[in-house]
Amino acid sequence: MKSKTTTGSLFRLGAVFLLLILGPTCAHADFTTRADVSAFIEEISTRNGMDAAPIYVALSRAQHIPRVIDLIKPPAKRGIRSWQRYRGQFLSHTHIAGGLDTWAQYENELRRAEKQYGVPPEIILGILGVETIYGRNMGNFETLSALATLAFDYPPRAELFRSELESLFLLARDQGRDPASYSGSYAGAIGWPQFLPSSIRRYAVDFDGNGKIDFDSNAVDAIGSIANYLREHGWVAGAPVAVRVRLTPGADPTPLIEAGIEPSLNQAQLLEVGVRPLSNSLPAAGEATLVDLETPGETTEYWLGYRNFYVITRYNRSSFYAMAVFQLADTLRAGHDDSIDITTWKASATKPSKSAKPAAARKPSSGGKAGKKLRPSHKAKK
Repeated sequence: MKSKTTTGSLFRLGAVFLLLILGPTCAHADFTTRADVSAFIEEISTRNGMDAAPIYVALSRAQHIPRVIDLIKPPAKRGIRSWQRYRGQFLSHTHIAGGLDTWAQYENELRRAEKQYGVPPEIILGILGVETIYGRNMGNFETLSALATLAFDYPPRAELFRSELESLFLLARDQGRDPASYSGSYAGAIGWPQFLPSSIRRYAVDFDGNGKIDFDSNAVDAIGSIANYLREHGWVAGAPVAVRVRLTPGADPTPLIEAGIEPSLNQAQLLEVGVRPLSNSLPAAGEATLVDLETPGETTEYWLGYRNFYVITRYNRSSFYAMAVFQLADTLRAGHDDSIDITTWKASATKPSKSAKPAAARKPSSGGKAGKKLRPSHKAKK
């Protein structure tokens, strides 16, 4: 019986032979000459019962993309947080008009998703709008090369991206596709809903029933998959998402904010510290988290985020993100119910504005408290 080293060497020789046949188009490749890459290939092929030779060939064609590293690195100097600036990127004419048009086009599918998973149409559309402007901007990085670059050349998050690279090969096997045929964000998120490969395998559904899951051009599969993802992470049908509150003079919200993004504060605790409703009373919706939305030069907004708010942060672990989804969803619901005039929105929605950056064009979030950016759970892009 051949040793692992001998077997690995034979696979590498086979891959080199294929490269010679394929010619100069693969001359840029260097991933498979590295010991760490070879070890990765042999590990995942053994673990998953996969032939290692095609993985060698695929990674030999993958390119190191310096731009991916530049985009994912935290900024050298942290910028000033501004909720109003962030909000303005997603509560734009383009996002609102596009959301209402998408709702009209997929009304039946959105209703079916709500019935099956308990997630209302506006929340699904809020995520699709923030992520990719309803499929208009899904990213144009080759997923294989982006994930390989991050898996092997970005040590701070190598473990996450090696796992996603493995999931990409498994996804390609599941779907009968070339691993290099996927494209998306610079951190490996794919298609309309911007799922990472592991989340596609775990949460994606064939919602149109055509026998395959297509995130490249199929909004219906994206609608069902987002709803399934949220339900699997604890979405409660009919429960509130968030409500705006005020603080009594002299109240110190710091301990509540530092309690974290997961709801853990009951009404008695909130009232004792000085949290008050803007309306007559707080919803009887169980525990909440206190979210601070800061804007330089303006009064900080305070909101209570309930379980469903927390579930949205499982999609992207940022309270700014979750609130943008919620407020876009709320606006879309109002427009759909004809309680706002949408003529102005549609008149200016011919193309995204410069400030209307979809999630696929923005950085992934990276660790922190409620109101701060935290690492996304099912995707690492933005």
